Amino acid sequence: MMRVIALVLIVLSGCNESTPPSHGKPHGRPVEVSSTHRGHGPISVVCTTGMVADLILAVGGDRVQVTTLMGEGVDPHLYKPSPGDVAKLDAASLILFNGLHLEGKMAELFSRLARRRPTFAVAEHLAPADVLEIEGAIDPHVWFDVSLWRKTACVVRDVLVAYDPAEAKGYQERYDGYAARLDALHEWARKELSSIPPQRRVLVTAHDAFRYFGRAYGIEVRGIQGISTESEAGVSEVNALVDFLTERKIKAVFVESSVSERNVKAIQEGCTARGHRLAIGGELFSDAMGKSGTPEGSYEGMVRHNVRTIVEALK
Repeated sequence: MMRVIALVLIVLSGCNESTPPSHGKPHGRPVEVSSTHRGHGPISVVCTTGMVADLILAVGGDRVQVTTLMGEGVDPHLYKPSPGDVAKLDAASLILFNGLHLEGKMAELFSRLARRRPTFAVAEHLAPADVLEIEGAIDPHVWFDVSLWRKTACVVRDVLVAYDPAEAKGYQERYDGYAARLDALHEWARKELSSIPPQRRVLVTAHDAFRYFGRAYGIEVRGIQGISTESEAGVSEVNALVDFLTERKIKAVFVESSVSERNVKAIQEGCTARGHRLAIGGELFSDAMGKSGTPEGSYEGMVRHNVRTIVEALK
């Protein structure tokens, strides 16, 4: 007997206008779910990063059972799925990931899985105008602008409503509560970061992950490596950054929890050789959240940790 697949189409109300799809790029198109939840238990959801898992748990509540493939300190740019990961993805009812090439080594796997079960790149449903492009490459680090990450929560809500329409009211209520918390977090971050004197609002990190953060909160941002950690910083780029830090008398640079400290240490040593004392301002969470069960193991806690660390080092 041929299986009849119902197509459920949900327009992203309050998110973005619909535009033609474009794989791996922002497109703002509506959520399309090829099947609906038929069981009575929690929905099995597998996601890639802790940030995406946080969205699902916040909106899904006890209606979802979430498995996260990448834990603390894991770099999604370099991550290769294990056979165990593939088995988890194969057994999932829903699959959600960031997209915009963040999980670049998993792109082909996601394309195959999307033919068999609902699979969504939440950041690719953002409007093209929201997403940054740096030197011809799309920047996937959209979660660093809290107001933009709130829009991906809207996408998650619509995915869950489309897949499990019986729980639509609950998903909407949980989304509303989470969106309000993110609005408050965004305003708190703006206020805290505005306390840094304008001439000191320069954030230098291990790789170029904080452009959305800089755009949202008025911070000049420099990265030693590019937007993907697959790229390597050359000698000329390192020397140019040492010149910049020395001339601007920048007080501190920052390491990242999921990226090697090697290049940051090289920058620090280069500044010392020029007679400029440069401190390591602390560790920021960039492409991975903190340890599960700690404040930094949630999206909101990660943002608060990063903002406080930056303010304390630069103010």
